Amino acid sequence: MMPAMYAAVSGLEAHQTMLNVVANNLANVDTVGYKAARTTFVDELSETLNAGSGATAGSGGTNPMQFGLGVRVGSIDNEMGAGSQETTGNPLDVAISGQGMLTVGNGTPPASSPYTSGLPSTLEYTRAGNLTTNALGFLTTSSGQYVMGSTAAGSGAPSTFINIPPGSTNVSIGQDGSVTYTNPSTQATATAGYITLATFPNEAGLTREGSSLWATSTNSGAATYGTPNTGNFGQTLSGSLEMSNVDMATEFTNMIEAQSGYEANSRVITTGNSMIQNLLQIQ
Repeated sequence: MMPAMYAAVSGLEAHQTMLNVVANNLANVDTVGYKAARTTFVDELSETLNAGSGATAGSGGTNPMQFGLGVRVGSIDNEMGAGSQETTGNPLDVAISGQGMLTVGNGTPPASSPYTSGLPSTLEYTRAGNLTTNALGFLTTSSGQYVMGSTAAGSGAPSTFINIPPGSTNVSIGQDGSVTYTNPSTQATATAGYITLATFPNEAGLTREGSSLWATSTNSGAATYGTPNTGNFGQTLSGSLEMSNVDMATEFTNMIEAQSGYEANSRVITTGNSMIQNLLQIQ
């Protein structure tokens, strides 16, 4: 009786985890750049009643006799497919069409150009392109991290902060990641820099950091950097945002499955408890 109870408890825990994942996906259905997660299960070890036997001169052999000891969460996978694009008309909103993630971090930019010192010691990555500028004109994420870039198209690792002088007009982000503006003093068009994108050997192996940010892990592999619209890197589309890739129909189906699995395992525990009570009454 006890193995059945333990197996049912493991089922409760596994389906509770599945429900937690589904709830988080649904909570982030409108989160910019959010990537859904999914839960998979694997069975626990089995108890062997009979190891089975091979064929003999007088017998055809028997198969092993085993029963399972429950279930556990096998993985919580990141689903890194692109979400739908939403047009906003804001020139600092940017969606990535294709591969690559924005490279961001906390640093200490210099007071004047060139903005190539004080770079972040730790970089993070995001597909949430709802960008803005701070009081000094530096391009940042909505959570305040600096968007890193390079001074030339096709460059590799990020090498500069991107600064748009306050008061600039005609700010635009090109498909090649170029951030351009009209200088308020000279009225000439200038390029603040090129946004740096990053790709990974195993993008699903990245670690969630909250605020739609991701960090490298031992299984994601190191980042490969470049500018948009070069090599395998996608294009940056100004005036658009990539929304969550959560599919509500799938999540509601998963929620029903999690609820049904939880209820079924609860019934096993209730039934097992009733059987134990009947046994005690007989004694």
